[in-house]
Amino acid sequence: MQLHTIDWIIALVSVLVCFVPALFFGKRSGKSTAEFFASGRSVPWWLAGLSMVATTFSSDTPNLVANFVRTEGVAGNWQWWAFTLTGVATVFFYSRLWRRSGVLTDLEFYELRYSGTAASAVRGFRAVYLGLFFNCIIMATVNLAACKIAAVLFGFDRWQTLLAVGLLNVIFAAHSGLWGVLVIDMVQFFIKMSAVIAAAYFAVRLPQVGGMSGLVEKLSHVRGPGGLNYLNMLPDFTNNWDLAVAVFIMPIAVQWWSVWYPGAEPGGGSYIAQRMLASKSEKDALGGTLFFNVAHYVLRPWPWILVGLASLIVYPQLSDIQRSFPHLDPKLIGHDIAFPAMLRFLPVGWMGLMLGGLIAANSSTILTHLNWGASYLVHDFYRRFVKRGASEKHYVMAGRLATLGLFLASSAMVFALDTAKDSFNVILQVGAGTGLLYLVRWFWWRVTAWCEIVAMASSFGMSLVFLILAKNGMAPGTHQQLLITIICTTVCWVATAYLGPRTDPRVLEAFYRKVRPFGPGWRLVRVQAGISATEAAMDAEGANFPLALLGWVSGCVMIWSALFTVGNFLYGRMNYAWALLAVFAVSAAFLIRVVNRLWR
Repeated sequence: MQLHTIDWIIALVSVLVCFVPALFFGKRSGKSTAEFFASGRSVPWWLAGLSMVATTFSSDTPNLVANFVRTEGVAGNWQWWAFTLTGVATVFFYSRLWRRSGVLTDLEFYELRYSGTAASAVRGFRAVYLGLFFNCIIMATVNLAACKIAAVLFGFDRWQTLLAVGLLNVIFAAHSGLWGVLVIDMVQFFIKMSAVIAAAYFAVRLPQVGGMSGLVEKLSHVRGPGGLNYLNMLPDFTNNWDLAVAVFIMPIAVQWWSVWYPGAEPGGGSYIAQRMLASKSEKDALGGTLFFNVAHYVLRPWPWILVGLASLIVYPQLSDIQRSFPHLDPKLIGHDIAFPAMLRFLPVGWMGLMLGGLIAANSSTILTHLNWGASYLVHDFYRRFVKRGASEKHYVMAGRLATLGLFLASSAMVFALDTAKDSFNVILQVGAGTGLLYLVRWFWWRVTAWCEIVAMASSFGMSLVFLILAKNGMAPGTHQQLLITIICTTVCWVATAYLGPRTDPRVLEAFYRKVRPFGPGWRLVRVQAGISATEAAMDAEGANFPLALLGWVSGCVMIWSALFTVGNFLYGRMNYAWALLAVFAVSAAFLIRVVNRLWR
């Protein structure tokens, strides 16, 4: 692809607008680890929410969605739309609890909630496991997408792309800390959204596509494997049951509560918890997380989906992409490369905005993961187990060095991955079965650090077993593997809760008094601690389980109805669109009333 001078100017201005403001936060972030990793716990709800949205909008996300659309139709997106249930549950049941905990990272939670050597061990292990190993897989996935985009746009090799994005991201992540990341995210969100909307607009207007009416008409007569209708927003339960199970039934029935996935963790975690912990109040933690879920599932998906649908007309087969880009490395060819392949049709000027948007998409995610991963490695491992009692400046410098190391490690992993879908499946499989524990541990005193260790070990062990079986051609399907792993992992950690060592009662009482979780799961702790019913009611002030449950249900209905209202308007199915719009209006009004009552 050829970029003109105006494209380079627009791309450069976009990058400068994003990154220059972050330079002014270097001094503030260098004061302490609380400033470097948690922005001094003074982040307003709107900034926390925008940052969450921008972080989950990475350079691999449009590629992944295009992959879903081309292989499983629009309904394939239920594999991540189902996490709406997780995200909205975090808003109403967990955001306040996280903020009350007062920890600097979500891993510090383990020594607040559990006791003994097991609590320290699980904190240290997860600091390395998540902060280094798991985090590097995620960043490698994001940078793999950047490599594919740069290969299409400029013919870059992988190492050239990694060098370019590495210089930009490492410098700013190490210099500005979380404050800089938040400010960069805020600006990048608007640039990225403008770019992908433009990409969808010009893709649909291509002569071979023929506008929205032409797209819908042409794809209505095209069928994929198993009679797949690419336009359907729900899978075909009659003629393609296996696909319906894989992309809809499993995610809705099982996956959302049982799988740990970054950005959609049951109960909140990773960089979502980091933003909640950095919020200046419980109200800001709740508001920011709610805004994130609405923007994440309603505002962003359709531009990506439209580009994926248009690519089915322009590049029906992968061989068509290979012919259009003959110099592209065959190892990079997959359905996820359809999105960058469609960018060749952007007009002059818009290509520059897209380039700026793609840089922003990559940076917003990588910057967050570098800061988040460094917080684990420094605060939860190095400071806790290696070098205690050093100055705050020492730990900030350690965080900056960890930032550099993380990027180098993740860059090496880029060469081991081929598609975004591969890493998506790996992450789901490795985290399978642990999600229910993360939901329950706040509300049931029996959950212990040993439960967490057993859940991680059994989930990872099952993943290895299926990997070995797959190498020998004996592994069951992906969703069968997921279900088996979830069952085995859940049985193991629940058995450990009843049969394994228990948490020190004094730790349980201290946790209850600080976090004030509601529900019957802490009744025995309250009785043993001599806490009266009146005192318990005062401890649970602001907690209203029935109201939170109503907020959860109405929030999910509002998000899904809004998502499909947009889709049906785009398809020209006006009767469905107006009906769904009415559902959205009612559920949104109900949600606003619930939130106002909870905030009071």
